[in-house]
Amino acid sequence: MEKQAEFVLRTIEERDIRFVRLWFTDVLGTLKSVSIAPAELEGAFEEGIGFDGSAIQGFARVHESDMLAKPDPSTFAILPWRSEGPGVARLFCDILMPDGSPSYADPRYVLKRTLTKAADQGFSFYTHPEVEFYLFKERPSPGTVPEPIDQYGYFDNAPHGVAHDFRRQAITTLEAMGISVEFSHHEGGPGQQEIDLRYADALTTADNLMTFRLVVQEVAMEQGLFATFMPKPFRDEPGSGMHTHLSLFEGDRNAFHEAGADFQLSKVARSFIAGLLTHAPEITAVTNQWVNSYKRLAGGGEAPAWICWGHNNRSALIRVPMYKPSKGNSTRVEYRAMDSGVNPYLAYSVLLAAGLKGIDEGYELPPGSEDDVWGLTSAERRALGMDPLPGSLNQAITTMEKSELIAETLGEHVFDFFLRNKRAEWEEYRKQVTSWELDRYLPKL
Repeated sequence: MEKQAEFVLRTIEERDIRFVRLWFTDVLGTLKSVSIAPAELEGAFEEGIGFDGSAIQGFARVHESDMLAKPDPSTFAILPWRSEGPGVARLFCDILMPDGSPSYADPRYVLKRTLTKAADQGFSFYTHPEVEFYLFKERPSPGTVPEPIDQYGYFDNAPHGVAHDFRRQAITTLEAMGISVEFSHHEGGPGQQEIDLRYADALTTADNLMTFRLVVQEVAMEQGLFATFMPKPFRDEPGSGMHTHLSLFEGDRNAFHEAGADFQLSKVARSFIAGLLTHAPEITAVTNQWVNSYKRLAGGGEAPAWICWGHNNRSALIRVPMYKPSKGNSTRVEYRAMDSGVNPYLAYSVLLAAGLKGIDEGYELPPGSEDDVWGLTSAERRALGMDPLPGSLNQAITTMEKSELIAETLGEHVFDFFLRNKRAEWEEYRKQVTSWELDRYLPKL
């Protein structure tokens, strides 16, 4: 047995861990969990734990339902919020077919496969997400308006504020699980928070994000609050994005950095950005996968709806942050469309694939924009060569279904299931009669 697995087994015995939770996600990014006794873990490391894949969204049809969840020992962590009673640990799993081959339906494998493609070209892919979410005083009942925990805004320092206590406990819990936090603060909306995770390789980041969302919700429950990663809970308040900084490394060298070039961006970086811009309409259904996601993109402010890039321009889809002299390895690009309700494994897969396509094909980067994109008229944007992102989930999936790049990246099974699921979501949404329609039309028609 490999050394990491031996270390996990020894730690479980030394720390008196009584329950081991095996985690994985379905195609939509919902966290799944099965708990096993420590005595079963050695066998799970060697052979996996069998389960019914047909019961998981997008995994398998009934006649091919047998699957295995095989824990990855490098993801071992003890759950610190289970401090009372027997200890509980967790491990992320790779999903396998009965013959031991990787499951075509496993989002984690989709990302690992894309990372392997990058590695074959000499690149490793690093990501740094800025995660926004709202805190409410309690779980909203159906039909009620959620009540934020406060009425503060961006960077406000609220004395003895609930948000301070919440962020401190959430960050303490995350760091106890080995997840490093770089920044945290109150965001622009009432009750809205932001916590930024440190740079890590994309697979580690995706695992960390799944842990992050659970930790935030667990800590909120402990404090009698309710946390949501819904992209746009309020019409007139900012949505919750997940701006993510991206970079490619060749060994220890940042492949995006070239001293003396415009904005210190190498040809690799410029082609990577061009790939993101070119394929942005195709990947939007994955980076913004819910009907509600498009309410955020239509809301203006720092939510981009037009395809362009700019140096330190927060209204652009892609921002190139200010270069720091003597810190070439910090050169990066920031993709700003993605929201907090994403499946991070699939989202990072399509972002990487779009960037690599730009590098492979030698895409040329168009001129950047220094304008406030939201301050321009539609005609002015188009005159500057800006096209819009899809304006609805329906437009996004219609664009995605024509994309060979996304079909190849996700694999046929995930691609087909994702499109079927999102079409069903859109059709269900289209049938709704909203309070806006009743208020507007009922009195006059």
